[in-house]
Amino acid sequence: MTAPSANPEKTAAKPRPLQPIRPASTVIIVRDAQPQFEVFMLRRTRGASFAGGMFVFPGGRVDGDDHLHKYDRVRVEPAHSQAPQLNALGYEWRGFYIAAIRETFEEAGLLLAYEADGSLLSYETDAKEARFDAYRTPLHDGELSLLELCEQERLKLAFDQVHYYNRFVTPLGRPRRFDTRFFIARAPQVQVGRHDTKETVDSVWISPAEALERNAAREFDLMRVTQLQLKALNEFAQADDLLAMASTNSKFPVSRPEVPVDLPLSTQ
Repeated sequence: MTAPSANPEKTAAKPRPLQPIRPASTVIIVRDAQPQFEVFMLRRTRGASFAGGMFVFPGGRVDGDDHLHKYDRVRVEPAHSQAPQLNALGYEWRGFYIAAIRETFEEAGLLLAYEADGSLLSYETDAKEARFDAYRTPLHDGELSLLELCEQERLKLAFDQVHYYNRFVTPLGRPRRFDTRFFIARAPQVQVGRHDTKETVDSVWISPAEALERNAAREFDLMRVTQLQLKALNEFAQADDLLAMASTNSKFPVSRPEVPVDLPLSTQ
């Protein structure tokens, strides 16, 4: 008698559960330094549900409010050269820009905006820096909107200084998945940046080369996506060269890495 064949339902790999994907924006903030420009990075708390203990660029999810046209009255128009960026982002481009600027301010204290006189926002006094720093918690907690902040301080969000760069989608199998648009912007003068002491516990300006070297030495924990971004940034020595590329770029790759089905699902 022929032995019964194995039950295919028992031997087949279990399908991965369907996971929601959250849209997000992240900003690579750069400043001049020698011998290589520096980027601003934050270390997330070890207890964070996503990227715990890792060094990351400031960013976060796009909220529904970010897409509303009411923000048009508190922003400058993107430059004509940014038309390819807007086309690549699609009809919801406003929301990604708003989220990028809001999350950078919430997490890093760096606000990409113009003052009433047309100059980029600068914290030229300790009192002014403290005043803006006090906005971060109520903005994060939803007690204050970015629109209200701009109206109170007579600011215009600097869309023309923030450049769409590329897009990464978190692989299936991660506890949290994000569809993240990465942007590049120069740090405003006299804005140094600081972690929020809540979701992030440390912050540093560091060159791409040093970040990669310290990561290889297991001194500076990075997610795979962050490593890939830093490797691309490491091709440039000066901030001006990187920003020239970002402002005129017309190619915006989308990366959708996959976790092999025979590997256990990650908890990070």
